[in-house]
Amino acid sequence: MRREILFELSSPYRDDFRIRGYQFGKGEKAVCIVGATRGNEIQQVYIAGQLVKRLRALEQEGRVSDGKSVMVVPSLNPFSMNIGKRFWAQDNTDINRMFPGYNLGETTQRIAAGVFEKIKDYQIGIQFASFYISGDFIPHVRMMKTGLENVEMAKEFALPYVVVRDPRPFDTTTLNYNWQIWDTAAFSVYARDTEKMDMEAAELTIESVLTFLGKQKVITYEPTQTAESVVVEEDDLFNIKTPKAGLFRPLVTVGETVAVGQPMAEVIDPYEGEVIEVLKAGQEGTVFFIQDAPFILEKTLAFKMMK
Repeated sequence: MRREILFELSSPYRDDFRIRGYQFGKGEKAVCIVGATRGNEIQQVYIAGQLVKRLRALEQEGRVSDGKSVMVVPSLNPFSMNIGKRFWAQDNTDINRMFPGYNLGETTQRIAAGVFEKIKDYQIGIQFASFYISGDFIPHVRMMKTGLENVEMAKEFALPYVVVRDPRPFDTTTLNYNWQIWDTAAFSVYARDTEKMDMEAAELTIESVLTFLGKQKVITYEPTQTAESVVVEEDDLFNIKTPKAGLFRPLVTVGETVAVGQPMAEVIDPYEGEVIEVLKAGQEGTVFFIQDAPFILEKTLAFKMMK
């Protein structure tokens, strides 16, 4: 294993800002794995760190393929992670909305540019992503339709689902999109939680990545996951929103199949303790996402369902 400083900024307070990469094997740039891009992505940085540990052991056993190199970047935003802030601490900008970056621009643009220059030439890119609303997902691989996506390769993660969607205008400045534009086969992996560690989901994600690397012949690895991924269009997912605000108490779990009319959650008056709304399933489906905030606002996304 070789440690590398991919990007560095001097700081007037405490230590300098550094983005560290961990490289395994030697040769062509086969796979780059990026963990947290935001300061609250605890699950994502945990999984990336565990992959560093597992890949170091595999390398010591001689199981990284000759002529192949793998880079793991646990975090692109350690400053914000240190203070528990999701976006860049100084101006609240999002590094994952700054790619491919601009080395003469604002701080987050320069960070994105400096990192992207080091990771844009890898054949495959894997990012541990988080949703814009904190919550619990079915673990899955997500891809944007750029004309360069590779759905069949995404299935080799052996996760339950592969979700594909059309890119929106703001997606053009994300890491995943720009990786694809620069001819990298890019995949976003969603590992259930964001702001806390879910050990079961983390282990599932780690095994899926190692299984994928084994199938790409980057490492020698006997897969423990053999699931046949189901490909889902994001348009096949539908939202359930809350008509009232209050304390949010889910009655179902991610991955559960619900029947028409089944109660899915209760909204509770925080002052009087009474249930003021019961969210019910309007059609049969599988729970794909549940928001996990204790308070929920009126007309806010509570569930994503798969038809």
